[in-house]
Amino acid sequence: QVQLVESGGGLVQAGGSLRLSCAASGHTFTIYSMGWFRQAPGKERDIVASIVWSGGRTYYTDSVKGRFAISRDNAKNTVYLQMNSLKPEDTAVYYCAVQRLGAVKYDYWGQGTQVTVSS
Repeated sequence: QVQLVESGGGLVQAGGSLRLSCAASGHTFTIYSMGWFRQAPGKERDIVASIVWSGGRTYYTDSVKGRFAISRDNAKNTVYLQMNSLKPEDTAVYYCAVQRLGAVKYDYWGQGTQVTVSS
């Protein structure tokens, strides 16, 4: 199993920045990819960005390209999401998740951290 602990959410004004962190523990050797998802009130949970643990290949949803950056620190088993130029529509609960080697979906999730962007 893999345990995930997120941190770094909060309240920020539009145009501001936040950095989210997600520390993984447990069977981290099974990690293939880590991703950040978000869920706004009344909406589905959608992927924001992801990074392959070995090699570092990244993915971003279109709405955050050029503003958000995902990175990882393999030694610390931690993934980060640097969020710049935040907009009110970025307001959501952000979740960290793990896709394990051989898995077809993300199957371990953090508890979520609230990000609120005021206009």
